[in-house]
Amino acid sequence: MLRLGQLASLLCVLAALPIAAQSAPSSAVQTGVHPGVQTGVLPAVQSGVQNDVQPGIKSTVPTGIQTATPPTPTVLPAATPAFDSLARPSIVPSPLAQPTLSPGVLLLMELEGRFSQSVATGGGKAFATWFADDAVTLNNGRPAVLGRASIAAQAQWDPKTYQLIWTPQGAQMGPSNDMGFTWGHYEGRSSDKNGQPVLVTGRYFTVWKKVPDGTWKVALDASSNEPPASGECCVLPKP
Repeated sequence: MLRLGQLASLLCVLAALPIAAQSAPSSAVQTGVHPGVQTGVLPAVQSGVQNDVQPGIKSTVPTGIQTATPPTPTVLPAATPAFDSLARPSIVPSPLAQPTLSPGVLLLMELEGRFSQSVATGGGKAFATWFADDAVTLNNGRPAVLGRASIAAQAQWDPKTYQLIWTPQGAQMGPSNDMGFTWGHYEGRSSDKNGQPVLVTGRYFTVWKKVPDGTWKVALDASSNEPPASGECCVLPKP
């Protein structure tokens, strides 16, 4: 049998065991640390967030704590430079390849365009109104016509039966800027007595001058038939 003193000591030991068992889990719950895991991880992660640590930059994580390996940055191809309209071109185009027209030439070409459009819709009557009082016209196989009145008397065609159109191909303004000339290609379309189409083509030459009232009028209008095709010049007529 146990002595009374030994029994009392055994009871004291048994009474102390539950207290120790309860204190151990309490410590583990408060810290949240599992066995075998190093402490101090959470403060280190928070420190990295507060310092705005970017991938590939050294952080302040204490030694001994494993951190996630940052992803390898993807190298993108160089972007194509945006077009700059103000940038100087590397190759300056030759002025001969892109010629510019002087203001005087532009004026003559504009006058010629208005003249042609007026005649296309108004016929012979509109044709005569563009000539100066002392103008002259020259045509193949015909005598010269002098003066606007004589020109108007001969220009009596109806645009419904005869269409005269022309296209300027060049122009030149004189040094005084009050006289110049244009030249180009013309076409005249009509029908014969049988209703068959008739086409006449040729070259023309027009001299423009500025009259005292400031307007521009035709001083000379000359035309010639289309030149013969290559190889047909000076060929003797066939018998």
